[in-house]
Amino acid sequence: MLFSFSRLSVSQLADPPIQPYYKPVDYVDTLGQVHQELEVSPDHDKSRLYLEQSFVFRGLGELKLLRRSLRSAWQHATSTHEKLVYASWLKYERREEELDSKSADCCGVGKLDLPQLEGADDLLQACSTSGSHDDDIVFLFGSERVHCNRQKIAALSAPFYAMLNGCFTESQTRAIQFSENGISVVGMKVVDTFSKTGTLGRLPPKIILEVLSFSNRFFCERMKVACDQSLAALIHNLDDAIAFVDYGLEETAQVLVATCLQVFLRELPLSLRNPNVSKHFCNAESRKRFIAVGHSSFALYALLSQVAMEDDISSQLSASLLCQLRDCASSFRQRALVYHQQGCVMLARKQYKEALEFFQAAAEEGHAYSCAGIARVKLKCGDKQAAFKETTCLITCYKACGWMYQERSLYGSGKMKMADLDKATELDPTLTYPYKYRAAALMDDHKVVEAIAEINRVLCFKVTPDCLELRIYFCLALQDYDGAVRDIRALLTLDPAYMMYTGRVSAAQLLVLLSEHVDQWTKADCWMQLYDRWSSVDDIGSLAVVHQMLETDPGKGLLYFRQSLLLLRLSCPKAAMRSLRLAREHTTSVPERLVYEGWILYDTGHRQEALQKAEESISIHRSFEAFFLKAYALADTSLDPESSTKVINLLEEALRCPSDGLRKGQALNNLGSVYVDCGKFDLAADCYVSALKIRHTRAHQGLARVHFLQGDRKSAYDEMTKLIEKACNKASAYEKRSEYCERDIGISDLNMVTKIDPLRTYPYRYRAAVLMDNHREQEAIAELSKAIAFKADLQLLHLRGAFYECVGDVAAALRDCRAALSVDPHHTDTLELQNKVMQVRA
Repeated sequence: MLFSFSRLSVSQLADPPIQPYYKPVDYVDTLGQVHQELEVSPDHDKSRLYLEQSFVFRGLGELKLLRRSLRSAWQHATSTHEKLVYASWLKYERREEELDSKSADCCGVGKLDLPQLEGADDLLQACSTSGSHDDDIVFLFGSERVHCNRQKIAALSAPFYAMLNGCFTESQTRAIQFSENGISVVGMKVVDTFSKTGTLGRLPPKIILEVLSFSNRFFCERMKVACDQSLAALIHNLDDAIAFVDYGLEETAQVLVATCLQVFLRELPLSLRNPNVSKHFCNAESRKRFIAVGHSSFALYALLSQVAMEDDISSQLSASLLCQLRDCASSFRQRALVYHQQGCVMLARKQYKEALEFFQAAAEEGHAYSCAGIARVKLKCGDKQAAFKETTCLITCYKACGWMYQERSLYGSGKMKMADLDKATELDPTLTYPYKYRAAALMDDHKVVEAIAEINRVLCFKVTPDCLELRIYFCLALQDYDGAVRDIRALLTLDPAYMMYTGRVSAAQLLVLLSEHVDQWTKADCWMQLYDRWSSVDDIGSLAVVHQMLETDPGKGLLYFRQSLLLLRLSCPKAAMRSLRLAREHTTSVPERLVYEGWILYDTGHRQEALQKAEESISIHRSFEAFFLKAYALADTSLDPESSTKVINLLEEALRCPSDGLRKGQALNNLGSVYVDCGKFDLAADCYVSALKIRHTRAHQGLARVHFLQGDRKSAYDEMTKLIEKACNKASAYEKRSEYCERDIGISDLNMVTKIDPLRTYPYRYRAAVLMDNHREQEAIAELSKAIAFKADLQLLHLRGAFYECVGDVAAALRDCRAALSVDPHHTDTLELQNKVMQVRA
């Protein structure tokens, strides 16, 4: 039965999805254009441009840069509505990182600027000076009477002033019949009180709504604002917002609508699944109502559309929201994105005619990636040859990209298909589909070992659930149940609800089935296995052991914390943050909880707050983890001589506290690094040797650095060789060893780094610098361009810009400078290079 589970054919491999993102062929050029527009745009247009910059970063998968662009959009927003939307968007993007899911976003999403009524002070002055406070007019409601002051009521609005002081009959009478004006006796008494005091007091919502409606009818703007703000103060949760938003829209109450909208956005994605919320955004009539109160924008519908598509791209809600988003689009980039997203939604809904029209519209706006959507629609309609021609035309007309060859491979066969897949990997090694297809094809040929080797190529630098799933099938085919269980546990760590076999079997179920085919480990066995895998730098293996330990070990807080460390090593930040939150939830003490909260704050960029948490934890209980956190955060904040001494003392305090060898090895390694920075090489070497004695294998790298700084290059090289021999993940070790040998051997090591992990940028920069030294400028630029094609890296962009400046290509140098400044607007070297290039151009 288990072997039958392992059968896999390339025909069962799902095609890579058309992503609903903005993906320009040359993202560097697009970032450069946006940055250039930002340099000259008026203030009111900057938030739009930063939003469009975020489109590019989302398409590149650069989530940190995406968030920074959204924050810049928030900082440059010129209206309360825009600030609310961008702050909510940032909160949504960081929803898994907050200590308290109900807390307001750091941008101030919990605060709203209340509108100020122009001339309000003059009206208040009029209320206090026009006549006495004696009641000299009566409003009649059948048999009931409400006594008021004529001048105070007249001061509420121009219509009342004209009625009570002008040429109307009411100006000459003391009693005025008022029962037909849509307000009750109680409501009129509130109006009277407001006219005299300027306040409403604490009132039931029904009465405030009545007075609000009355204020609109008689243009009592000051009283309307008071009602608006009073009602807004009553909104505390989603139910309140649902109950009052219609009233706010009907009465054009800006603050009430803003507050309701704030709650809707704060509760995303759950709020959008509520039909009583989504109905307010899904048609043109509803959008017009929001426009009337100043709360409709492209940014708002872009956020809502994103949330809806992430929830269910084929839903009617996604389609409806995108229709509204399209009507809000004002630039060619916005239109290109919306049309492309509409094409993706229609493709998912199998409405191929509409999908084709939208993809074509996006392509006409200059979005070449939508041509992949056109080809996919033609394939779905049965015309594979037309799809092949579409992608061939794409490759011919544009600068070649990895995704273009990946897309064309879907419509080819045999050697041509494999050639396209190989070209896709060459141009963009981060694309996982080519590895998966080649591995599945090898499996079809019963070459299971080779299939595993192929999928391992991508798992060495990019761990994803789908690639782990594939390796599980291959392990089952070899009846390697230990390997299969290892990968299932790692997969469940990344996604606890993952479904295998095209959604038919949960990974958790398969783990139960396989458990009887593997050895059962005791707690002591698990610790031994964890030490072995940790020492051999086998992060996936370590992750699997921790997952098993979590099933039985009551000390789950510490284990979840270890899990988060491993996930960070594997570049899985979202899963790492989830594990950190679980560590906090499963903590057994207040000091421990404070440490995990500190790490959450540290990982989200709040260094000082992390330090405070560490200090608070230490004040309650002196522990290894609290001292380690404080030392780590302090070292990252500042490392002047005084701070270095503090860090050393903190790490020494940590080492005096109880902990296991795995963590003490890390502390010794960090202590050694600080000693090196302080020039205390002998003390550093002692730390690294001590770390190695407790099997902290990465200490070889620190010890090699000490040897090198002491002038012993050969010992440094030999030390790194030991690390390479021991480590499963060897890329960083090869990279560091390249610094301790002759250039030719170093180049060989760096080529090995690129083969193992093409995402590491130092090898490209080094090889390019060597080529530049040899006056092979175009080859140097081409070397950098290889990596830039799939990684928006500041150093790569800056260096290529400098190379372009050297060869006199001013336009290309300026473009790269602007793209680099999109990644880091404050990078000093790039700012200096840009000024230099601008002077040359001038």
